[in-house]
Order: sequence, then C-alpha cells, then structure tokens
Amino acid sequence: MLGTKKKVRIETERLTLRPPIHSDFRAWSGLRRDSEDFLKPWEPTWASDHLSRKAFTNRVYWAQRSISNGTAMPLFLVRREDNGLLGAITLDHIKRGPSQSGITGYWIGEPFARQGYMREAIQAVVHHAFTALDLSRIEAGCLPENNASRRLLEQCGYKYEGVAQSYLQINGRWRNHVLYANLRNDRRGKTDVG
Repeated sequence: MLGTKKKVRIETERLTLRPPIHSDFRAWSGLRRDSEDFLKPWEPTWASDHLSRKAFTNRVYWAQRSISNGTAMPLFLVRREDNGLLGAITLDHIKRGPSQSGITGYWIGEPFARQGYMREAIQAVVHHAFTALDLSRIEAGCLPENNASRRLLEQCGYKYEGVAQSYLQINGRWRNHVLYANLRNDRRGKTDVG
C-alpha cells in the first residue's frame, strides 16, 4: 500500500479540514509564533526548532505517511471565506481490529479561539471517524484546569471517563489529564462527574 495517496478533505459550514501542505509554512509558523503564550500552557514543550521550515517539512511528510498508513489524520482548519489558517486537529493513534478507536488532539490560534471553529472541526472529524472510518470510540484528554477544552469536548458529545496520572509532559512537567470519550453508539447516561 506504500505509494498510495489517500485524499482527506472535510468540509463544514465555515471550514475546510485538510492535511498540511508545504506552502502552509508561513501561515502556520506565524500563527504558532503569535499564539505562543496562549498555547504553551496546554502543550508539550516546543523543541528549539519547532517553528523552523525543516520541522514543518517533517510534519508535512509525517501527515502524508500517517494518512497513507491509516494511523492518523492530521488536518489544518482553513477558513473558507479567506483561506486563513486557524489551527489544527488530529485524529491520531487510529487502531483497527477489536479496538476501532482513535484519539483527538487539537489547537487553535489565539485570535480564533471561542468563535465556534474548533467545535465545528471536532464535530466534523468525529462524524467522519464514525461514518467514513468506521471507528467506534474516539478519546481525548486535557489538563483538569483547562475548562474551555473540557466544555468544548462535552459540547461535542464526549463524556468524562476519569483521570490519567502523569499522562503527558506539558510545558516541561508530567501532568495529570482528564480523559473523555465519544462513542459511536453511546448509551451512557448524562453525567456531571469530573
């Protein structure tokens, strides 16, 4: 299956979700640089070359390989009205067989936060995962104090499942994360736990 190109493009009301391409470098690095203070408290520590063209090129090649291999679906959020890059969402760690699952991760540039763009993107990716990819479970995690992300996940149908101790290194420290899951055929009752 190597060499096979799989095309992934998801359209929403205001967005096109598509894999990164080499010509996105300036928009991506500019948005990440301008949103650095906004993003860093919630993300793993950036490598010293995080914003370099070489690191971005590696990211593009990783996205292409991951999509071809069916292991991940890294997508940029592009606003259709002006082709502006707003952020990114990845359906990663896609597992087949008895698991049929994946994990969502996302970020949005500070100027575009709290305008419903990420909710639109998450809902579209979840729908695609359940219908086109035939996944059964989509997971996500965030820092316990990230109330905006927790609210967003809950609005998108994710339900709280528990806490993972020392789950990821965020901003240089091992941090606990609250875990959420969205199930294709969810019969769980609504809960305020967590």
